[in-house]
Amino acid sequence: MHSTPDVTLDRGWLIVLRDLGIDPEDVLRQARLPMHMLHQDSSRLTVDDYFRMLHAVEKLADDPLLAIRMGQLASPETFSAPVFAALCSSTLAVAVQRIAAHKRLMAPMHLEIRETGEGLVVGWAWNDPAVVSPRLLMAMELVFLTQLPRIATRERIQPVRVTCPATLEPADDYRDFFGVEPVVGPELSLTFSAEDAHRPFLTASETLWASFEPELQRRVTQLDSQTSMAARVRSMLLECLPSGEATLQRIALRLGVSARTLQRRLAQDGVTFREVVQATREPLARHYLLNTSLPYREIAFLLGFDEPTSFSRAFREWFGETPESVRTGTG
Repeated sequence: MHSTPDVTLDRGWLIVLRDLGIDPEDVLRQARLPMHMLHQDSSRLTVDDYFRMLHAVEKLADDPLLAIRMGQLASPETFSAPVFAALCSSTLAVAVQRIAAHKRLMAPMHLEIRETGEGLVVGWAWNDPAVVSPRLLMAMELVFLTQLPRIATRERIQPVRVTCPATLEPADDYRDFFGVEPVVGPELSLTFSAEDAHRPFLTASETLWASFEPELQRRVTQLDSQTSMAARVRSMLLECLPSGEATLQRIALRLGVSARTLQRRLAQDGVTFREVVQATREPLARHYLLNTSLPYREIAFLLGFDEPTSFSRAFREWFGETPESVRTGTG
């Protein structure tokens, strides 16, 4: 379970749900969330709570084109602060960089941005690779980032490539919306031509951006201060496990504290370093076994084990069954 409150829910959702003809209280009731949540300026949810809310919205809407409808309803008043601030950018290339810098204010996700011969590529990834996004959420991210430059330029900007790990249905409607056939692939990403990536935004305003930036930076700093040491260690482990550098000393060095201080801070969170390592490896192991075709040796490497036998032995201790039985469903 993803028990840390890592997703921001703001009042923009209240507007969107009303525009969709969905009673927000019905959504909260089905998702088993507090009734006051959508009436606050913002609330923090766990990833699991957020996924339940999305499932409730999808069920109540009963519309295969829900993500597209939500995108078409998008307006500055429904955007979260980081996305609204991005509208003040001069171009899409600048806007996605600003969204990337503040994406974690919205969810424990990050954007991976790169320039290629094809154009500007924007990809999404959860900070925890074990998290599997609902299809609706993936469609929403793709739709909203396609709609953003259309709102900002008042032109029908079309990505040159749309990639999604899941099939987007109805296929014809998504093709019509994007202007290109979405393809199934391992990465959730959009590619925009260099010309469109640098097309001027009519909504550009450096004055407005200057008024937004200090508040966004304050919220990032506040978020950092509220993050437990155990969560910070887990984040570092996700980066360091494949390199074999997931030792107490190396993680402490990366966090800028002594090993002794790190142990003390973890004890204040009620865990040991070894327990955080195990809690990080366990969901990753299941994710790699059930959602990829990676060989066991490669999975062992990604989890920081020297040998596949060490991984198999640890896996049996965690789950009482072998990696083979989990992957084949014979356990």
